[in-house]
Amino acid sequence: MNILVVEDDERVARFLVRGLKEEGFNVELCSDGHTALETGLTQTYQVILLDWSLPDMDGLTVLERWRELGVISPVIMITARTGIDNTVLGLDHGADDYIEKPFSFEELLARIRANIRRHQLSGGKSGSNRTLKLGDALLDMEARTIQLCRQSFTLSNREYHLLSFLLKNRGEVVSRSRILDRVWGMSHDPTTNVVDVYIRYLRDKLDSSENRAAGRSVIETVRGRGYRLKSEA
Repeated sequence: MNILVVEDDERVARFLVRGLKEEGFNVELCSDGHTALETGLTQTYQVILLDWSLPDMDGLTVLERWRELGVISPVIMITARTGIDNTVLGLDHGADDYIEKPFSFEELLARIRANIRRHQLSGGKSGSNRTLKLGDALLDMEARTIQLCRQSFTLSNREYHLLSFLLKNRGEVVSRSRILDRVWGMSHDPTTNVVDVYIRYLRDKLDSSENRAAGRSVIETVRGRGYRLKSEA
């Protein structure tokens, strides 16, 4: 089983990585928020251990963006912050569990096992509740595949995260700069056309040849404002 550990304190990170590996987990470590944000999008982890206080981007921001981009892995917040208000804040941002420093490794293991069980029982490993129809295409978000006119397409990581963001904001116009920020982690850059390129990639996989010929798409271009995934698509 794969676990992502996001922790900038070297002593705590070594303790966690060593202990989890001894328990048989495959462990990947990140020590800053931007690296963690990108790493968390590369694969599905059985559990993510996320420190609240990171040097460049706080854990709550990382978590919020993960959830916006479709990351469904259970996340356990690890923090020195105490008090029910902080616990509620973490859970409201999408955390599945919360543990305060200092903590016993045995308690952490128990929480990890409990979150894995809950995730499995809730169907976290099944794509059945993540399949939806978009226009002429059938989308499986868990498998990251699209069925269109008897053809099957696989979404790249970036296509998947862009589509996840559009789905979360379905029916709403989202600007290129907002997409750049949320999907690429980039501030506005008027010289880049990367958003338009990836929108075209998605349209090629989502729109039938008939709709493309007629100028119709499930992803609408709103001139001067950005893009919108049709609410009725």
